[in-house]
Amino acid sequence: MKKILYKPLSLGASVAGGLVAGIVFKQVWKLVSNEDDAPSATSRDYGWGEVLAAAALQGAIFAVVKAAIDRGGAEGVRRLTGDWPDD
Repeated sequence: MKKILYKPLSLGASVAGGLVAGIVFKQVWKLVSNEDDAPSATSRDYGWGEVLAAAALQGAIFAVVKAAIDRGGAEGVRRLTGDWPDD
């Protein structure tokens, strides 16, 4: 039963985390590049280095936010139920 409740809540938290990670990435990109938007992979105006750096930064931010949300959710379930949720 706990697993049935945990999965939808985890999914909702992941979606919210993706939105937060996107906002964080935009702000960090503005700070490091002095530009409003990160380069897309197909943009002619940027070289390989800029495109790959933006992708690496974006991936790192999304991974950290996802891990924090997943870990926080698991800790919350453990506090509420006494059991660690299984994947």
